[in-house]
Amino acid sequence: MATLVYSLKNVVKERIVENAGFRLVIPSIQIHAEENIALVGHSGCGKSTLLDMLALILCPDRTAGFEINPVDGKPHDVGRLWQLRKQSQLSQIRKQHIGYVLQSGGLLPYLTVRENIELPRRLLKLAKDDSIDSIARVLGINRQLDKLPGLLSAGERQRVAFARALSHRPSILLADEPTAALDPITARKIMAVVMELIRGLNITLITASHDWAHVYKMDLRTLRQEGRPVENGRIYQSTFKD
Repeated sequence: MATLVYSLKNVVKERIVENAGFRLVIPSIQIHAEENIALVGHSGCGKSTLLDMLALILCPDRTAGFEINPVDGKPHDVGRLWQLRKQSQLSQIRKQHIGYVLQSGGLLPYLTVRENIELPRRLLKLAKDDSIDSIARVLGINRQLDKLPGLLSAGERQRVAFARALSHRPSILLADEPTAALDPITARKIMAVVMELIRGLNITLITASHDWAHVYKMDLRTLRQEGRPVENGRIYQSTFKD
């Protein structure tokens, strides 16, 4: 059986003010190495919140179990690391093993495309090799490497964002509605190339989407959102389940 990359049990994150607001509850999620997962639900249902917790950026409020094993042979107790305020250790796990593509792309406008893609490798002090040129060719942006992001089309910028997230060969790729701002044809072309790339690199993909048809065509395992008002209707509780 494939390695269990994420294991979450009764993980809760709340955004509540004066007994009103939002609560995200994850009763149980298990994600294995090289699985391709889609978080599916309407806008504002907690997809980004869950991705931020999986990226070790956002601290859960309560958890009965939250482990990550980024295929390095050593499971990490995320809940305990947050409890002990081991932000540096969490940051190191994230830098080494996780690539994250934001909906906006998140490229630094004052760096060239090549410099943006190289950034994760520089932070990890990895040796220079041909990986940047190789991934740029696969994603079709090899002619844009010396340009600034502002000179690229929206589709090209998202390709660069994927290249940056994959440049250090992480074992986990997280993507938050990465093609939401693109037209359907461009979105499907980019995701087809990305899916081929991550399968070749044996990467676990977890992406958020509200496009059911797109998810179905990509043959992703779905974690669907369910929501309901609780506690006198003043708190909206969102849950993700297989």
